[in-house]
Amino acid sequence: MAYPVTHLATSKHFTRPYILLNPHSHQRQTWDQPNGTETEAFHAQLPHYAETPLHSLPNLAAELGCAHIFLKDESARFDLPSFKILGASWALHKLLCRQLKLDASRTSFTQLTEALSTSSSSSSSSSSSSSSSSTTRIVTCSDGNWGRAVARMARYYGIPATIYVPGFLNEYTRGLIRDEGAELRVLEEGSYDDAIAAVQREVRETAGGLMVMDTSWEGYEEVPGWVTEGYETMLREADRQVASKTGGQVPDLVIASVGVGSWAQAVVSHYKGVSSSKKVVTVEPEVAASFKESLHCGGVTPIVTGETILNGMCCGTTSKLAWPVLRDGVDVAVAVTDRESHECVRWLEEQGIYAGPCGAATLAGLRRLCGADGVVAERDRGGMCVVLFSTEGVREYDTAHL
Repeated sequence: MAYPVTHLATSKHFTRPYILLNPHSHQRQTWDQPNGTETEAFHAQLPHYAETPLHSLPNLAAELGCAHIFLKDESARFDLPSFKILGASWALHKLLCRQLKLDASRTSFTQLTEALSTSSSSSSSSSSSSSSSSTTRIVTCSDGNWGRAVARMARYYGIPATIYVPGFLNEYTRGLIRDEGAELRVLEEGSYDDAIAAVQREVRETAGGLMVMDTSWEGYEEVPGWVTEGYETMLREADRQVASKTGGQVPDLVIASVGVGSWAQAVVSHYKGVSSSKKVVTVEPEVAASFKESLHCGGVTPIVTGETILNGMCCGTTSKLAWPVLRDGVDVAVAVTDRESHECVRWLEEQGIYAGPCGAATLAGLRRLCGADGVVAERDRGGMCVVLFSTEGVREYDTAHL
């Protein structure tokens, strides 16, 4: 079985298998595991803080012949249906602290909020407000949950936010971002990559715009690096929960979704830092498997994307910062269909777990890995502990084409 892909730069067409054993992996022998103590302490200060649940899936484990299969459920992170606020909050904290010349490691969420309010009040009575927080505006783009997370944090801090979105984003999700108080700018004929270009243009041409992106390119790497650091909180939670449920076991195989790659970068850095023998698998929609295509080509390769119910993963270019980490650390890259993800949404619902199609994609990827054309043989699964990361909660999406 195979799917088509078209390169953006050359319009050349290719046919690719749904599963790729990464030919570039294990080039790196040692990995530095991030220290998430600081990010965990920060996240514990935010409204609605709580660890998200780790669900055990014993029926699935028995079906596939694994010792344990767990699903980390990010359907209610900080009262939002996605993990994205972990990265957005930490990156904004670091960026705003730097703007106000505060030490991010010593400044609490409350202290930063108060400092921003004081700065804004002071600047409103001053004629020289061009460098003050009163003119500061957060600018980003999103195909769903990232934009809502950034907008939520901007609202907490009392700062306006402008969110660019591609035309394929449905009205339901657009409304959720608007409900957070953000200004939404829709590129009706544009892709996610077009939205990135619009953000860059906005910040370049308009004073006061602070760009907060979870993807990177040449010259823009620091903020996306902070975003990736923020995701360490979830990974540390998952490790504690797995150990608690298994009597101290650690995951042998983890499966993460890929959009631009920042989240998967965090997963690779964390688990390869534990042991380079841990297996990391990535999952993408077949119409936007840009990271997998980059593995096929040996370098970041932008592709033409299509419409998908996995719209939070519909990204045509892998983040520059994420690429070398993913290239060296991912063991297997998998593409899945919309139908597969939808069927996994329904299966999880039967188990009492409510995920969106991006969240269920990791389960779809596992089923492919263990299927007839898969690369994880039944004889190798006996003692295996698997963790699936479900990155979003239930949401509306169109199933007419399935």
